[in-house]
Amino acid sequence: MVRSTTHAIGIDLGTSKCCVGVVVDGRVEIIEDEQGNKLTPAFVAFTETERLFGGDAKSQFAVNPRNTVYGIKRILGLRYDDEALQQEIKQYPFKVLERGGKPVIKVEYRGEERFLRPEQLSAMMITKMKKIAESYLGSEVSSAVISVPASFTTAQRQATLHAGEIAGLQVLRLINETTAAAIAYADRRNDATERVLILDFGAGKLDVALVDVKHGSVEVLKTCGDTFCGGCDFDTSLVELLSRNIKEDKHEDVFSRKALVRLRLAAEQLKHKLSLLSVSQVHIDSLAINLDFTTSVSRENFNATCTDLF
Repeated sequence: MVRSTTHAIGIDLGTSKCCVGVVVDGRVEIIEDEQGNKLTPAFVAFTETERLFGGDAKSQFAVNPRNTVYGIKRILGLRYDDEALQQEIKQYPFKVLERGGKPVIKVEYRGEERFLRPEQLSAMMITKMKKIAESYLGSEVSSAVISVPASFTTAQRQATLHAGEIAGLQVLRLINETTAAAIAYADRRNDATERVLILDFGAGKLDVALVDVKHGSVEVLKTCGDTFCGGCDFDTSLVELLSRNIKEDKHEDVFSRKALVRLRLAAEQLKHKLSLLSVSQVHIDSLAINLDFTTSVSRENFNATCTDLF
């Protein structure tokens, strides 16, 4: 534990994972959560008795899909009638409704219905990261820098600022994620003069930046990106592939929320395996009543399924 009263923290508020860091003795320390992980799943869950965050929330996702919220960064700052939002909420097992032209997420917590704005849910994850940092530092944290996609709109940036304020933080700055990566790169090559292409391919988005690095300083020349092209889109393509395989093999559709959540979790693991292997197997017991599912997927099949994302 580091005891201090002066640190500002840096928060990477990701689509699927979050992390928090602090500068100690001139070095950036990425802080582990209570489970010993430097990357905390960006999940918030609501039960009859408590709220859960991170790994605890994700671990019960399959049995509590209606009240486990994830991927909120992708709809942060969007209006309900936004075409991208409408496509996104089709993938969610929880309900997204309209209030005053903006989206709200419906959950049940302690036996009562709650309607939460994306900013409120993002604030809960920011608060979680704040507490992780406070546990490590041994003191309260009141200010932070939060990274955002370079392709975020003004409305999305304002929503992020609002989430930080709800979490009780003074947001000193929003920094583009590609710029943050460029600064980290330049810090390790402070004698270099070069032009660098930064590629940030996250769970929810793809950003690219062209930067000049000169003796530790960074000049961003150009940025572009797509906030709806990320790893979770590849997961969705794999879910569709697995669903087709089930229909062809078992002659039935998988339609329950719990079954689709289990398919999504299996798809995420399959994606990781196919990064290393040319073929990998998926096995899910009791996916539905009297339905155990086993299949093999090749990297070639995976690539063909995701053609529209390339």
